[in-house]
Amino acid sequence: MRLLFLGDVVGRAGRNAVVERLPSLRERWRLDFVAINGENAAGGYGITEAICDDLLNAGADAVTLGNHTWDQRETLVFIERQPRLIRPVNYPPGTPGRGANLIDTPSGRRVLVINVMGRLFMDALDDPFAAVDRELDACPLGQVADAVIVDIHAEATSEKEAMGYHIDGRASLVVGTHTHAPTADHRVLPGGTAYMTDAGMCADYDTVIGMQKEESLRRFLQKTPGPRMEPGLGEATLSGVAVEIDDRSGLATRVAALRLGPHLEESWPRFWD
Repeated sequence: MRLLFLGDVVGRAGRNAVVERLPSLRERWRLDFVAINGENAAGGYGITEAICDDLLNAGADAVTLGNHTWDQRETLVFIERQPRLIRPVNYPPGTPGRGANLIDTPSGRRVLVINVMGRLFMDALDDPFAAVDRELDACPLGQVADAVIVDIHAEATSEKEAMGYHIDGRASLVVGTHTHAPTADHRVLPGGTAYMTDAGMCADYDTVIGMQKEESLRRFLQKTPGPRMEPGLGEATLSGVAVEIDDRSGLATRVAALRLGPHLEESWPRFWD
């Protein structure tokens, strides 16, 4: 099975890049499943129903979220009727939406997608490790799920790495989001789980983590309130991670970074070309 995960989509530039490029990438690489983090898709702050539909129609099978999940108030409503929009699983009981879902692929395989938020330097939520354990116990890889993707939306590298090792052998891919800077540590862990500390962002990289430089710099230099930060408007780079998994075990056999666009050195899964 061939999986693709795309990092945080930031604003219109990131959305346009995904909508324009994902359909051809899905066909070119014969992708079985695509997941995208969309928590910054609406002007950098949350996601709307129309934007979620655009990402799904472009070829995403699931859209994950993070600490900006509720920035658009409409998400509180439409997330209940959109099973492929997945918010962090460790929100308190009774929170709208779902933190994990088992999604059928066109080929008949089933992929469990889990979104979880870290606690170091983030909002205080329930224990992310226990929350993920519960989902994996309820839907184990190789028995119920043909593949498992875990998006850990977290600030600390240590917390993301700890999650990777904690569930190594029980998930196909553990990938970090939130910091918007793609890391170079993609690899297959000893137990067979593909891992990457941060997938980066689908956004204009001539920015400060996707936001226009001027206001970001002013805030650091002056330390005074100012206007709302806005996403960069330049051409976006797609960033993420590609994984090939064994159809019998659901574990990873190959992993590669994806970076397509200006400002960063391009990289793609050459084993699929």
